[in-house]
Amino acid sequence: MEISHDLARLDFRATWDWLISSHWGGQRTEAIKRRAFENSICAIVLVDGRQVGFARASGDRAVFARISDVIVWPEHRGKGIGKAMVAALLAHPELASVSTFMLNTSDAHDLYARFGFRPVIDGNEMRLDR
Repeated sequence: MEISHDLARLDFRATWDWLISSHWGGQRTEAIKRRAFENSICAIVLVDGRQVGFARASGDRAVFARISDVIVWPEHRGKGIGKAMVAALLAHPELASVSTFMLNTSDAHDLYARFGFRPVIDGNEMRLDR
């Protein structure tokens, strides 16, 4: 498994297809998604040179970041890829000074709790202060 932050290695079409089929990404246009990716730090997971996962962090990259669009292709789930992507984003040098990470999720709470994320008010939003 390789994790790259280089958008040139992103299989946009495969990522887009997974995101538009998700419960959170279907209402976004391709142009909006491309712009969001370009304005984010992305974690692209490759196995044998083929993309199998994607996640991104957006925000000011100084004190705040939001982790979004965490997705692992179904045939690769359960192999630690989601955990590796979150770890890669939290460890990224451009996010070293970030003191607050947020995310919205209705699932995978156990994954994020491993990194210290805790639910906030509505139960779907999670926060990590470091």
